[in-house]
Amino acid sequence: MSKGKLVLVRHGLSVYNDQNRFTGWKNVDLNQQGRNEAKQAVKLLKSYKFDIAFTSDLIRAQETLDIILKGLEQNNISIIKNLALNERDYGDLIGQNKTEAAEKFGKEQVHIWRRSFDTPPPGGESLKDTADRVIPYLKNEIMPHILEGKTIIVGAHGNSIRAIVMHLQNYNSEQILKTEIGWCEPWVFSFENENVTNLEIISRPGSKSMSRLPD
Repeated sequence: MSKGKLVLVRHGLSVYNDQNRFTGWKNVDLNQQGRNEAKQAVKLLKSYKFDIAFTSDLIRAQETLDIILKGLEQNNISIIKNLALNERDYGDLIGQNKTEAAEKFGKEQVHIWRRSFDTPPPGGESLKDTADRVIPYLKNEIMPHILEGKTIIVGAHGNSIRAIVMHLQNYNSEQILKTEIGWCEPWVFSFENENVTNLEIISRPGSKSMSRLPD
C-alpha cells in the first residue's frame, strides 16, 4: 500500500496583493513581506523530504517555491512548471484596485465576480473554470507520483489550491467558497493509495492570513 503526501503552498504576498489589486495571470513579483513569509514556511516544512515539485507559470509562485526548497537544501529536485496551476484569470479586472473596481462596476457586481462559483468577470475565469483546468492536471500529472508513495510539494495560488482542496475534500461549491488559503501556510494531505487519510494545515506563527476549512 503506497503512502504518499501532497503539500500545497500558496505563494507569499505579492506587489499587487499589497496594493489590493486584482492579479490573476499578471506576472508580478513577491514583495519583501512575501519573501519573508516563504522563509517562515521553510521552518514549517523542515521535517519533509520532497521527491518532486510542481508550480505554475507565474513568478510569485515559482519564487516562493524556490525560497522554500533552497531553505530546505532540497533545490536539486525536479521542478515542473505548468500554467494549469496558474491563479484564476481575472480578465478585464487585472491590475485594477479592488475598491476602484467596485466603484466602476458596482460593489454588488464585483462581489459576484469574486465570490460566486461559476460567474466569471469579463474576459476571465470563474472558480469553476479554474477547477476545470486544475483538477485534470492534478489527476493526470501529480497523483501518479503520490500513488508511487512520493512526497510532492506544489507551489501555487489561492484559487488553484482551492480547486485541488475542493476535489480532495469532496467539497461542494458553497463549501469551497468558504475555504481560505493563507499565504505560505502549508496544507499537507496524507494518502493511502488514492484515499486521503489526513489533512494538516500548518499555520505560520502570528499569521493574520489563517488558512481555514469551511464551518
